[in-house]
Amino acid sequence: MRAALAHASWELRLTLRNGEQLLLTLIIPLVLLVTASETSIMPASNGLSRLDSAYPVVCTVSVIATCFTSLAIGTGFERRSGALTFLATTPLGRQGIVIGKVLATVGLAAISLALVSITAVALGWRGSFSGLWALPVLLIAGIAFASWALFIASAFRAEAVLAIANAVFLVLVIFGGVLVASTSMPLSMLIGLLPSAALANALRDALGVGIAPNWSTVVILAVWAVAGFTFARSRFRWE
Repeated sequence: MRAALAHASWELRLTLRNGEQLLLTLIIPLVLLVTASETSIMPASNGLSRLDSAYPVVCTVSVIATCFTSLAIGTGFERRSGALTFLATTPLGRQGIVIGKVLATVGLAAISLALVSITAVALGWRGSFSGLWALPVLLIAGIAFASWALFIASAFRAEAVLAIANAVFLVLVIFGGVLVASTSMPLSMLIGLLPSAALANALRDALGVGIAPNWSTVVILAVWAVAGFTFARSRFRWE
């Protein structure tokens, strides 16, 4: 486990030196939050202010972008360049690399969400004690998205991973219950089973309305996390 933690620290430091990664995971969510809260680009819902409506959505987008899209693409090209083959010669092993990458990605997501939260408070957001429910929800969601990112990154060629990760990101954000709540969409029960919808619904309750998330959203995220980590740990390939 110590080796996995060291690898996670190294991965996080490496990512923070990458300008493109910082743009996707740190800058864009901040711009999106300010734009959505100060303009009518994202209409308010359920009687909430624009900021209360936008904050949970931006947090959801940030988690998906950081823990899924960015990680999948980065890992896919690491496979193509041979970087993962080099790591395979270390004592880390398949499980150590998976755990290290998941922890590093969750750490990066935590930094992004902290900046988004500070900006939301500066813009006037005032949460309640129930907002603390967002912490375990975000942790489970981060593990779920990161695990599936690693599975996809090891199952396809780098170019295919690039296309798949971006396509899945757009589909989840637009049609997966993020921008529009799954309860307001056709096939709402089916869409509600997606990790994007479960995360967005849980955060809307905790950070928007100020109540504890529905237990079903946490269960859905936990199932995706367990399944994703199981697949990633057993199927992760170096090359």
